[in-house]
Amino acid sequence: MLDSNALPPADSRVLVLANGSLAPELTVPLDQAPGFSTLASRFDKVVDLGALTAPRRAGALNPRGEDLVTFERLLRKAWDLGAERVSLVVESIQVNPAQALARIFYDAPIYVHSDGLMSYGPTRNTLPREITQRILGTCHVDLVPGLEPVLLHELAPERQVVPLSALRTVFDEVERNEARAYDLPRIKEKHALVLGQYLGALGLLDDAEELDLHLQMLQTASDAGLTHVVFKPHPSSSPAATYRLAVRAQERGITFTWLRSPLLAETVISQMQPEVVISCFSTALTTAKFMLDVPVIAIGTESLLEKLAPFQNSNRIPLTLIRALFVQNYPLPEQFPSGSPDRLNELVKTISYCMQAEQLPMLRQTAEAFLTSNYSQSSEYFKRRRLAALDLPPRWAHPTSDRNPLIRLRRIAGSKVRGLRRRSARAFTQVAKKLEVTV
Repeated sequence: MLDSNALPPADSRVLVLANGSLAPELTVPLDQAPGFSTLASRFDKVVDLGALTAPRRAGALNPRGEDLVTFERLLRKAWDLGAERVSLVVESIQVNPAQALARIFYDAPIYVHSDGLMSYGPTRNTLPREITQRILGTCHVDLVPGLEPVLLHELAPERQVVPLSALRTVFDEVERNEARAYDLPRIKEKHALVLGQYLGALGLLDDAEELDLHLQMLQTASDAGLTHVVFKPHPSSSPAATYRLAVRAQERGITFTWLRSPLLAETVISQMQPEVVISCFSTALTTAKFMLDVPVIAIGTESLLEKLAPFQNSNRIPLTLIRALFVQNYPLPEQFPSGSPDRLNELVKTISYCMQAEQLPMLRQTAEAFLTSNYSQSSEYFKRRRLAALDLPPRWAHPTSDRNPLIRLRRIAGSKVRGLRRRSARAFTQVAKKLEVTV
């Protein structure tokens, strides 16, 4: 974003590190990750918010209103900011510590930068007015070429778009300067790269279901004629889960390479040149396909869409995009003439409205039009009860009990009668005990 001049000008740039892990002491600090020193050279100073707030995690920073001035003095002194005016460029503005910093620096203009595929979805929470009135713009990498983000759509911010070519240049720089110091296995035969996802930690799958999903990925590679699989587990996943997967791969006659490298998926793809990249809804599927031009396969998206709850779950948009692009082959928005509606943009806006209708009333007309014309082909992305709750078309898809007032009244009346029976039984039992009558 800096290389593309997509961020506001500044006399000095301070990079603030904030480890979002639940157990930061068990993870590799960002400033020790491969390629960090190369990227950090673009900043005048690097500071660690977690080191300042320890033993409390950076994500737990949430000062009370009366303490904000104290925290501002603390941060200005610790980071040598002096009395100069500060602008903030933050990632997840909906949560701390980004929101806490916005509250501490109470008059700072705010710019929000990309949060991966989630930036294409709606704002998760209603933001305080003292923050929204200072948000001037957003900046996102064009991970899905031509797709418009819905994040902060209700504020009509100025959008800055960073082309994938600029991102590719940065990855090439990291690989050229530092990544080659990390030896990757040399695999002569054609192979698939499987990217594990830590879906259990998100509460989306249990351990058995997650193992089964990864087994499906291995089987998909085998079905494609590839007998060698390189598995890159999620950094937060347990070694035991990967070991179980390796055993199952051996039972199926699949050569299994457990990749323990700390390198980013994109760097691994660039260096190892797999025949295909397989995952569920990892952001790396989009960068592999659209930035590195490597074939990709998405596994398990349909069943995960069915399980994902509540409907407002922020993983819904990344999951939708991966399924629409790599399972249903939706055309990219950039393939349509400028200003022309396209199915993917309309699908994302419709789902975003269903997720956060109160924040996005301006998208209702788009949602109604899309559902009227495309529901039959896109029904898997929507919950019928959600459509009924928002009174969206098509009406015939609404659950019967929600459409028929007599059935709804009968259900309510039955619930009342059952409740009355339970209360009467309890009252009779209490009276009987007082009269010492055996019931």
